[in-house]
Amino acid sequence: MHSIAFDSSLPTSPIAFGPPDSTTSLDVIVTRGDVVESRHRVHAAVVDARGQLLRAARDPHLPVWWRSCAKPFQVLPMVERGDFGRLGWGVDELALACASHGGEPEHVAIASAMLTRIGLEEGDLACGPHEPLSARGARLLRESGQRITRLHNNCSGKHAAMLARAVLEHWPTVGYERHDHRVQLAARAAVSTWTGVPYEALALAVDGCGVTVFGVPLANMALSYARLVAAATRGDAAPQQIVSAMTANPFLVGGTDRFDTLLMTACGGRVLCKIGAEGVHTLAVVDRGIGIALKVEDGGQRAQYPAVLALLDLLGELPHELPEPLRELTGRLVRNTRGEIVGELRISALGVGALSGSHGESTHDGSGGSTA
Repeated sequence: MHSIAFDSSLPTSPIAFGPPDSTTSLDVIVTRGDVVESRHRVHAAVVDARGQLLRAARDPHLPVWWRSCAKPFQVLPMVERGDFGRLGWGVDELALACASHGGEPEHVAIASAMLTRIGLEEGDLACGPHEPLSARGARLLRESGQRITRLHNNCSGKHAAMLARAVLEHWPTVGYERHDHRVQLAARAAVSTWTGVPYEALALAVDGCGVTVFGVPLANMALSYARLVAAATRGDAAPQQIVSAMTANPFLVGGTDRFDTLLMTACGGRVLCKIGAEGVHTLAVVDRGIGIALKVEDGGQRAQYPAVLALLDLLGELPHELPEPLRELTGRLVRNTRGEIVGELRISALGVGALSGSHGESTHDGSGGSTA
Protein backbone atom coordinates (compact mmCIF):
# COMPACT_ATOMS: atom_id res chain seq x y z
CA MET A 1 0.00 0.00 0.00
CA HIS A 2 1.33 3.43 -0.92
CA SER A 3 1.51 5.76 2.06
CA ILE A 4 0.22 9.33 1.97
CA ALA A 5 2.95 11.88 1.40
CA PHE A 6 2.90 13.69 4.72
CA ASP A 7 5.55 16.36 5.23
CA SER A 8 8.12 14.41 7.24
CA SER A 9 9.32 17.58 8.95
CA LEU A 10 5.98 18.04 10.67
CA PRO A 11 4.39 15.88 13.35
CA THR A 12 1.43 13.90 12.02
CA SER A 13 0.22 12.57 15.35
CA PRO A 14 0.95 14.92 18.27
CA ILE A 15 -1.33 12.93 20.56
CA ALA A 16 0.83 10.69 22.74
CA PHE A 17 -0.81 7.40 21.86
CA GLY A 18 0.64 4.64 23.98
CA PRO A 19 0.78 1.01 22.92
CA PRO A 20 -2.65 -0.59 22.51
CA ASP A 21 -4.16 -2.44 25.44
CA SER A 22 -4.73 -5.37 23.10
CA THR A 23 -4.29 -6.32 19.46
CA THR A 24 -6.26 -8.56 17.15
CA SER A 25 -6.42 -9.68 13.54
CA LEU A 26 -9.25 -8.34 11.45
CA ASP A 27 -7.92 -9.64 8.15
CA VAL A 28 -10.70 -11.04 6.00
CA ILE A 29 -10.13 -14.20 3.99
CA VAL A 30 -12.14 -15.77 1.19
CA THR A 31 -11.95 -19.53 0.90
CA ARG A 32 -12.78 -21.94 -1.89
CA GLY A 33 -13.17 -25.37 -0.43
CA ASP A 34 -10.57 -25.58 2.32
CA VAL A 35 -8.09 -23.28 0.56
CA VAL A 36 -7.69 -19.53 1.17
CA GLU A 37 -8.21 -17.96 -2.24
CA SER A 38 -8.02 -14.26 -1.33
CA ARG A 39 -7.01 -12.17 1.68
CA HIS A 40 -7.84 -8.59 2.62
CA ARG A 41 -5.47 -6.92 5.13
CA VAL A 42 -7.33 -4.73 7.63
CA HIS A 43 -5.87 -1.96 9.81
CA ALA A 44 -7.83 -0.53 12.73
CA ALA A 45 -7.61 1.62 15.86
CA VAL A 46 -9.94 1.87 18.85
CA VAL A 47 -9.34 5.01 20.93
CA ASP A 48 -11.03 6.72 23.86
CA ALA A 49 -11.58 10.46 24.21
CA ARG A 50 -8.41 10.83 26.31
CA GLY A 51 -6.28 9.47 23.49
CA GLN A 52 -5.70 6.01 24.93
CA LEU A 53 -5.25 3.40 22.21
CA LEU A 54 -7.46 0.57 23.47
CA ARG A 55 -7.19 -1.93 20.65
CA ALA A 56 -5.38 -2.21 17.34
CA ALA A 57 -5.19 -4.32 14.22
CA ARG A 58 -2.04 -4.18 12.10
CA ASP A 59 -0.92 -0.51 11.94
CA PRO A 60 -3.26 1.73 13.98
CA HIS A 61 -1.23 4.80 12.94
CA LEU A 62 -1.49 4.16 9.22
CA PRO A 63 -2.14 7.48 7.43
CA VAL A 64 -5.01 7.17 4.95
CA TRP A 65 -7.45 9.43 3.17
CA TRP A 66 -10.43 10.00 5.46
CA ARG A 67 -12.91 10.32 2.60
CA SER A 68 -16.59 10.76 3.59
CA CYS A 69 -15.97 9.81 7.22
CA ALA A 70 -14.89 13.44 7.74
CA LYS A 71 -18.33 14.87 6.91
CA PRO A 72 -19.49 15.54 10.50
CA PHE A 73 -16.40 17.69 11.02
CA GLN A 74 -16.64 19.40 7.64
CA VAL A 75 -20.12 20.63 8.57
CA LEU A 76 -19.26 21.35 12.22
CA PRO A 77 -18.24 25.02 11.67
CA MET A 78 -21.76 25.74 10.36
CA VAL A 79 -23.41 24.04 13.32
CA GLU A 80 -21.18 25.87 15.81
CA ARG A 81 -22.15 29.22 14.29
CA GLY A 82 -25.85 28.43 14.36
CA ASP A 83 -26.13 28.59 10.58
CA PHE A 84 -28.66 25.75 10.38
CA GLY A 85 -30.97 27.64 12.71
CA ARG A 86 -30.54 30.86 10.72
CA LEU A 87 -31.65 29.00 7.62
CA GLY A 88 -34.57 27.28 9.31
CA TRP A 89 -32.93 23.90 8.74
CA GLY A 90 -33.41 21.08 11.20
CA VAL A 91 -32.23 17.54 11.90
CA ASP A 92 -33.11 16.25 8.43
CA GLU A 93 -30.85 18.76 6.72
CA LEU A 94 -28.08 18.17 9.26
CA ALA A 95 -28.26 14.39 8.84
CA LEU A 96 -28.11 14.77 5.06
CA ALA A 97 -25.12 17.12 5.34
CA CYS A 98 -23.27 14.34 7.18
CA ALA A 99 -24.54 11.60 4.87
CA SER A 100 -23.32 9.38 2.09
CA HIS A 101 -26.91 8.90 1.03
CA GLY A 102 -28.39 6.42 -1.40
CA GLY A 103 -29.92 8.91 -3.83
CA GLU A 104 -33.49 7.93 -2.94
CA PRO A 105 -36.36 10.37 -3.51
CA GLU A 106 -36.36 11.43 0.15
CA HIS A 107 -32.66 12.32 -0.01
CA VAL A 108 -32.98 14.16 -3.31
CA ALA A 109 -35.96 16.18 -2.07
CA ILE A 110 -34.11 17.42 1.02
CA ALA A 111 -30.97 18.32 -0.94
CA SER A 112 -33.07 20.18 -3.49
CA ALA A 113 -34.95 22.09 -0.77
CA MET A 114 -31.64 23.04 0.86
CA LEU A 115 -30.49 24.64 -2.38
CA THR A 116 -33.81 26.40 -2.91
CA ARG A 117 -33.59 27.87 0.59
CA ILE A 118 -30.32 29.62 -0.28
CA GLY A 119 -31.42 30.70 -3.75
CA LEU A 120 -29.27 28.20 -5.65
CA GLU A 121 -29.93 25.17 -7.83
CA GLU A 122 -28.51 21.80 -8.77
CA GLY A 123 -26.04 23.29 -11.23
CA ASP A 124 -24.33 25.15 -8.40
CA LEU A 125 -23.21 21.87 -6.82
CA ALA A 126 -19.57 21.05 -7.55
CA CYS A 127 -20.15 17.31 -7.21
CA GLY A 128 -20.84 15.32 -10.36
CA PRO A 129 -23.89 13.14 -10.98
CA HIS A 130 -23.81 9.40 -10.39
CA GLU A 131 -26.38 6.63 -10.17
CA PRO A 132 -28.01 6.29 -6.74
CA LEU A 133 -25.99 4.07 -4.43
CA SER A 134 -29.10 2.46 -2.97
CA ALA A 135 -30.79 -0.30 -4.98
CA ARG A 136 -34.17 1.25 -4.20
CA GLY A 137 -32.98 4.66 -5.33
CA ALA A 138 -31.64 3.28 -8.61
CA ARG A 139 -34.84 1.34 -9.27
CA LEU A 140 -37.14 4.28 -8.54
CA LEU A 141 -35.07 6.55 -10.76
CA ARG A 142 -35.25 4.08 -13.66
CA GLU A 143 -39.00 3.64 -13.21
CA SER A 144 -39.55 7.40 -13.14
CA GLY A 145 -37.74 7.92 -16.43
CA GLN A 146 -35.93 10.91 -14.94
CA ARG A 147 -32.28 11.67 -15.57
CA ILE A 148 -29.48 11.27 -13.04
CA THR A 149 -28.57 14.63 -11.51
CA ARG A 150 -26.01 15.99 -9.10
CA LEU A 151 -28.66 15.77 -6.39
CA HIS A 152 -28.35 11.97 -6.62
CA ASN A 153 -24.67 12.23 -5.70
CA ASN A 154 -24.23 10.70 -2.24
CA CYS A 155 -22.47 13.91 -1.13
CA SER A 156 -25.09 16.40 -2.34
CA GLY A 157 -26.19 17.22 1.22
CA LYS A 158 -22.64 18.08 2.25
CA HIS A 159 -22.19 20.25 -0.83
CA ALA A 160 -25.50 22.06 -0.26
CA ALA A 161 -24.38 22.83 3.31
CA MET A 162 -21.01 24.12 2.10
CA LEU A 163 -22.74 26.37 -0.42
CA ALA A 164 -24.99 27.65 2.35
CA ARG A 165 -21.96 28.59 4.44
CA ALA A 166 -20.59 30.59 1.51
CA VAL A 167 -23.93 32.34 0.95
CA LEU A 168 -24.37 33.25 4.62
CA GLU A 169 -20.82 34.60 4.89
CA HIS A 170 -21.06 36.45 1.55
CA TRP A 171 -18.16 34.43 0.19
CA PRO A 172 -18.01 33.42 -3.48
CA THR A 173 -20.03 30.32 -4.25
CA VAL A 174 -18.00 29.55 -7.35
CA GLY A 175 -14.97 27.50 -6.34
CA TYR A 176 -16.29 26.67 -2.85
CA GLU A 177 -14.83 23.18 -3.27
CA ARG A 178 -11.20 24.31 -3.73
CA HIS A 179 -8.48 23.95 -1.09
CA ASP A 180 -8.03 27.71 -0.68
CA HIS A 181 -11.71 28.65 -0.39
CA ARG A 182 -12.70 29.83 3.07
CA VAL A 183 -15.35 27.09 3.34
CA GLN A 184 -12.64 24.45 2.92
CA LEU A 185 -10.18 26.27 5.18
CA ALA A 186 -12.78 26.26 7.97
CA ALA A 187 -13.43 22.54 7.45
CA ARG A 188 -9.68 21.90 7.51
CA ALA A 189 -9.36 23.76 10.81
CA ALA A 190 -12.16 21.68 12.35
CA VAL A 191 -10.56 18.44 11.18
CA SER A 192 -7.25 19.54 12.67
CA THR A 193 -8.82 20.45 16.01
CA TRP A 194 -10.78 17.25 16.48
CA THR A 195 -8.18 14.80 15.15
CA GLY A 196 -5.26 16.44 16.93
CA VAL A 197 -3.25 16.60 13.70
CA PRO A 198 -1.60 20.01 13.16
CA TYR A 199 -3.30 22.12 10.50
CA GLU A 200 -0.19 22.30 8.33
CA ALA A 201 0.43 18.56 8.64
CA LEU A 202 -2.91 17.47 7.18
CA ALA A 203 -2.33 15.89 3.79
CA LEU A 204 -4.67 17.33 1.14
CA ALA A 205 -6.07 15.96 -2.09
CA VAL A 206 -9.35 16.04 -4.00
CA ASP A 207 -12.15 13.72 -2.89
CA GLY A 208 -14.42 11.78 -5.23
CA CYS A 209 -17.08 14.49 -4.97
CA GLY A 210 -14.61 17.29 -5.77
CA VAL A 211 -13.98 18.91 -2.37
CA THR A 212 -10.86 18.72 -0.22
CA VAL A 213 -10.06 15.35 1.34
CA PHE A 214 -7.73 14.98 4.32
CA GLY A 215 -4.99 12.45 5.06
CA VAL A 216 -5.11 11.43 8.73
CA PRO A 217 -3.63 8.52 10.74
CA LEU A 218 -6.22 5.95 11.77
CA ALA A 219 -5.75 6.50 15.49
CA ASN A 220 -6.43 10.22 15.04
CA MET A 221 -9.56 9.47 13.05
CA ALA A 222 -10.77 7.26 15.89
CA LEU A 223 -9.85 9.97 18.40
CA SER A 224 -12.00 12.54 16.61
CA TYR A 225 -15.09 10.34 16.81
CA ALA A 226 -14.40 9.53 20.46
CA ARG A 227 -14.10 13.24 21.21
CA LEU A 228 -17.27 14.01 19.24
CA VAL A 229 -19.50 11.60 21.16
CA ALA A 230 -17.87 12.49 24.48
CA ALA A 231 -18.60 16.16 23.82
CA ALA A 232 -22.16 15.28 22.84
CA THR A 233 -22.63 13.30 26.05
CA ARG A 234 -21.37 16.31 28.04
CA GLY A 235 -24.06 18.39 26.39
CA ASP A 236 -21.87 20.50 24.07
CA ALA A 237 -24.43 21.91 21.65
CA ALA A 238 -22.88 21.43 18.22
CA PRO A 239 -21.53 17.88 18.77
CA GLN A 240 -24.81 16.92 20.43
CA GLN A 241 -26.79 18.17 17.44
CA ILE A 242 -24.63 16.23 14.97
CA VAL A 243 -24.61 12.96 16.90
CA SER A 244 -28.35 13.17 17.56
CA ALA A 245 -29.18 14.01 13.94
CA MET A 246 -27.18 11.07 12.62
CA THR A 247 -28.22 8.41 15.13
CA ALA A 248 -31.89 9.43 15.14
CA ASN A 249 -32.14 9.60 11.34
CA PRO A 250 -30.11 6.65 10.04
CA PHE A 251 -32.12 6.43 6.81
CA LEU A 252 -31.01 9.93 5.82
CA VAL A 253 -27.36 9.13 6.60
CA GLY A 254 -27.42 6.17 4.22
CA GLY A 255 -30.56 4.68 2.76
CA THR A 256 -32.80 1.65 2.54
CA ASP A 257 -30.06 -0.92 1.97
CA ARG A 258 -27.02 1.07 3.07
CA PHE A 259 -24.72 -0.39 5.71
CA ASP A 260 -24.56 2.63 8.03
CA THR A 261 -28.35 2.83 8.15
CA LEU A 262 -28.76 -0.86 8.87
CA LEU A 263 -26.08 -0.84 11.57
CA MET A 264 -27.22 2.29 13.40
CA THR A 265 -30.81 1.04 13.33
CA ALA A 266 -29.80 -2.38 14.67
CA CYS A 267 -27.77 -0.79 17.46
CA GLY A 268 -30.59 1.52 18.50
CA GLY A 269 -28.54 4.71 18.43
CA ARG A 270 -25.70 3.35 20.59
CA VAL A 271 -23.33 3.37 17.62
CA LEU A 272 -22.53 6.31 15.34
CA CYS A 273 -21.37 4.98 11.99
CA LYS A 274 -19.95 6.70 8.89
CA ILE A 275 -18.68 4.97 5.79
CA GLY A 276 -15.92 6.24 3.53
CA ALA A 277 -14.76 5.11 0.11
CA GLU A 278 -11.88 2.69 -0.46
CA GLY A 279 -12.49 0.58 2.62
CA VAL A 280 -12.48 3.37 5.24
CA HIS A 281 -14.95 3.42 8.14
CA THR A 282 -15.13 5.57 11.26
CA LEU A 283 -17.47 4.79 14.15
CA ALA A 284 -18.14 5.66 17.76
CA VAL A 285 -19.76 3.89 20.69
CA VAL A 286 -21.77 6.81 21.96
CA ASP A 287 -22.25 6.11 25.66
CA ARG A 288 -18.71 4.73 26.13
CA GLY A 289 -16.90 7.59 24.39
CA ILE A 290 -14.98 5.19 22.17
CA GLY A 291 -13.93 5.96 18.60
CA ILE A 292 -13.09 3.39 15.94
CA ALA A 293 -11.34 3.79 12.59
CA LEU A 294 -10.77 1.01 10.10
CA LYS A 295 -9.12 0.69 6.70
CA VAL A 296 -9.22 -2.29 4.35
CA GLU A 297 -5.83 -2.01 2.71
CA ASP A 298 -6.96 -2.91 -0.80
CA GLY A 299 -10.17 -0.87 -0.48
CA GLY A 300 -12.37 -3.97 -0.80
CA GLN A 301 -15.87 -3.31 0.49
CA ARG A 302 -16.66 -7.00 0.77
CA ALA A 303 -14.10 -7.12 3.59
CA GLN A 304 -15.06 -3.76 5.10
CA TYR A 305 -18.45 -4.72 6.48
CA PRO A 306 -17.42 -8.04 8.09
CA ALA A 307 -14.41 -6.31 9.68
CA VAL A 308 -16.56 -3.51 11.12
CA LEU A 309 -19.08 -6.00 12.50
CA ALA A 310 -16.36 -8.22 13.94
CA LEU A 311 -14.73 -5.33 15.76
CA LEU A 312 -18.02 -4.09 17.17
CA ASP A 313 -18.87 -7.62 18.27
CA LEU A 314 -15.49 -7.88 19.97
CA LEU A 315 -16.38 -4.70 21.88
CA GLY A 316 -19.75 -6.17 22.84
CA GLU A 317 -21.73 -3.61 20.84
CA LEU A 318 -23.71 -5.78 18.44
CA PRO A 319 -27.18 -7.16 19.09
CA HIS A 320 -27.25 -10.88 19.85
CA GLU A 321 -28.95 -11.57 16.53
CA LEU A 322 -28.11 -9.39 13.55
CA PRO A 323 -31.06 -8.44 11.36
CA GLU A 324 -31.14 -10.39 8.12
CA PRO A 325 -30.33 -7.44 5.81
CA LEU A 326 -27.21 -6.71 7.85
CA ARG A 327 -26.14 -10.35 7.81
CA GLU A 328 -26.54 -10.43 4.05
CA LEU A 329 -24.25 -7.41 3.67
CA THR A 330 -21.45 -9.22 5.45
CA GLY A 331 -21.03 -11.45 2.40
CA ARG A 332 -20.38 -14.60 4.40
CA LEU A 333 -20.93 -17.44 1.95
CA VAL A 334 -19.50 -17.88 -1.53
CA ARG A 335 -21.87 -19.53 -3.99
CA ASN A 336 -21.34 -20.56 -7.56
CA THR A 337 -23.74 -19.76 -10.40
CA ARG A 338 -25.83 -22.84 -9.49
CA GLY A 339 -26.36 -21.56 -5.97
CA GLU A 340 -24.07 -24.12 -4.38
CA ILE A 341 -21.94 -23.06 -1.40
CA VAL A 342 -18.30 -23.36 -2.48
CA GLY A 343 -16.51 -21.27 0.16
CA GLU A 344 -16.89 -18.53 2.72
CA LEU A 345 -15.75 -15.05 3.61
CA ARG A 346 -14.66 -14.64 7.23
CA ILE A 347 -12.31 -12.97 9.66
CA SER A 348 -9.05 -14.93 9.51
CA ALA A 349 -8.20 -15.26 13.21
CA LEU A 350 -11.22 -14.19 15.19
CA GLY A 351 -14.19 -16.26 16.28
CA VAL A 352 -17.07 -13.79 16.38
CA GLY A 353 -20.39 -14.91 17.81
CA ALA A 354 -22.67 -12.66 15.79
CA LEU A 355 -20.93 -13.71 12.57
CA SER A 356 -20.71 -17.42 13.26
CA GLY A 357 -22.98 -20.07 11.81
CA SER A 358 -24.07 -20.57 8.22
CA HIS A 359 -26.99 -18.16 7.92
CA GLY A 360 -25.23 -15.37 5.97
CA GLU A 361 -25.44 -14.94 2.19
CA SER A 362 -22.63 -13.85 -0.04
CA THR A 363 -21.14 -13.44 -3.45
CA HIS A 364 -21.79 -15.60 -6.51
CA ASP A 365 -19.11 -16.79 -8.88
CA GLY A 366 -19.01 -14.71 -12.00
CA SER A 367 -20.46 -11.62 -10.32
CA GLY A 368 -17.12 -9.84 -10.12
CA GLY A 369 -17.21 -9.47 -6.33
CA SER A 370 -19.41 -9.34 -3.29
CA THR A 371 -23.04 -8.36 -3.59
CA ALA A 372 -22.60 -6.21 -0.46
